[in-house]
Amino acid sequence: MPHHTPLIATIVAALVVAFFMGALAHRLRISPIAGYLVAGIIVGPFTPGIVAHSGLANELAEIGVILLMFGVGLHFSLRDLLAVKRIAVPGAIVQIAVATLLGMAMAWSMGWNILAGFVFGLALSVASTVVLLRALQGRDLVDTERGRIAVGWLIVEDLAMVLALVLLPALDHAFNDAGTGGVGEIMTALGGTGLKVAGFVAVMLIVGRRVIPWALHWVVHTGSRELFRLAVLAIALGVAFGAAAVFDVSFALGAFFAGMILGETPLSRRATEETLPLRDAFAVLFFVSVGMLFDPRVLVDQPLQLLGVVLIIIVGKSVAAFAIVRAFRYSRETALTVAASLAQIGEFSFILASLGTGLGVLPSEGRDLILAGAIISIFLNPFIFSWVTAKRAKKEPAAPVQVVEGEAPANGHIVLVGFGRVGTRLYDALHGAGRWVVLIEDDAERARLAVAKGIEVVQGNAVEDDVLEAAGLPSAAVLIIAIPEGFEAGAVLERARRFNPRLRVIARAHSDAEAEHLQNLGACEVVMGESAIASHMLAMLKDGAPKASPA
Repeated sequence: MPHHTPLIATIVAALVVAFFMGALAHRLRISPIAGYLVAGIIVGPFTPGIVAHSGLANELAEIGVILLMFGVGLHFSLRDLLAVKRIAVPGAIVQIAVATLLGMAMAWSMGWNILAGFVFGLALSVASTVVLLRALQGRDLVDTERGRIAVGWLIVEDLAMVLALVLLPALDHAFNDAGTGGVGEIMTALGGTGLKVAGFVAVMLIVGRRVIPWALHWVVHTGSRELFRLAVLAIALGVAFGAAAVFDVSFALGAFFAGMILGETPLSRRATEETLPLRDAFAVLFFVSVGMLFDPRVLVDQPLQLLGVVLIIIVGKSVAAFAIVRAFRYSRETALTVAASLAQIGEFSFILASLGTGLGVLPSEGRDLILAGAIISIFLNPFIFSWVTAKRAKKEPAAPVQVVEGEAPANGHIVLVGFGRVGTRLYDALHGAGRWVVLIEDDAERARLAVAKGIEVVQGNAVEDDVLEAAGLPSAAVLIIAIPEGFEAGAVLERARRFNPRLRVIARAHSDAEAEHLQNLGACEVVMGESAIASHMLAMLKDGAPKASPA
């Protein structure tokens, strides 16, 4: 059996180098996405050293796009999509038009024809699915109004790109052979695409809405977790592939609709948990595959043209999106979030550029500029998003930072980290018992909810010194870490001990390894969900427990 194959070598090289570059990015306090892109450049064909198979990397990355869109569909109901259609449909269309016109103007300045400029501008107008969703998920914004608008906007862009990919060959034929009645061919292609998309949606809403939940409920009743996980992956990948093979729509759109239908069932949360590890792994491969496309020579050969492309993507698109959202009377916060989310280009841009070059419509230098612009915009997008978020927080704080002052009560105050399902119950019980609780919450939406309930809140990350100090940790009696990630809780615990070595710390864990890690760091008590449930069940049996019947 051979020990070296292109597929295995590509996966190993991509994941290993991505791990080291992602760890370095984390150490430098920048987005791991930047590290994954650098990893792609390192293993790409334009730099010395390890060279991974770019074709295989792109196919593996497509799986990441499918799983990511499936996950978004699980949280995005049809009602949510219809709720944002008033802004998402006209907003996406106008923004695509603005970016396309800017791209056509730049192409005209470089001496290209109208069709080349149209393809070039269109490729600069559509955002990357993976980058946008990673930005929203990293800040827990997918389920907010801002997140739903951005995702709905993205779906409209994807539909527009599906239409463009179908029409481009007809446009090329009509442009180069005007005497053959090209308008009729374009209208035929347009009508055919509309029928295919409508047919796919109809099949999913009429047939899929019945078959998918029924199949998963049958699997659940088998009691096999392995079979359930396999069923979820089969639905996500199978529907995505079927959508592309039968209806000529994108993998991403097919996976999104599959997730959206499954999201209407009670099994959506479990399906999300089962697909999360694979989704994260393949999303990393997506960013690595994008990095592999980057040829650093374009920075030297076409610096001014590349600067123009980056400005169109980051400034032109963002300004257009911001103005459109504000024109529809949404808040400045929502407009900034949508604008920052769309300030990049990705997978559809690559597909469109490749098709345009293959047809001879787009010059090869246009494809290189699009790829370079995608790399740079994806690299910069996490920083732009962080800057916009920081600027918004500075000017419009989601929750006031309140420093605990004055003399603490005799039994001291409690600092509670996390206001999720566990944290909410803890606060209600402690408040009902008359204890003084100060909450630390990183998520703006949850922090606002807590402030509305009259809770004393410090919004921020609990590993930051100023946040812990604002919560009065040096004088606190107890620290309760209610966030679900045990190892992240360990980082909070380490930082808290520097402020108050004698502090009583109670934390939660989901595994023996997490519990041991927290105990080694000095946690006084660690509560593991499974152990607590088992103990409570046993306590319920203490009185009057039935005896086992004799054999």
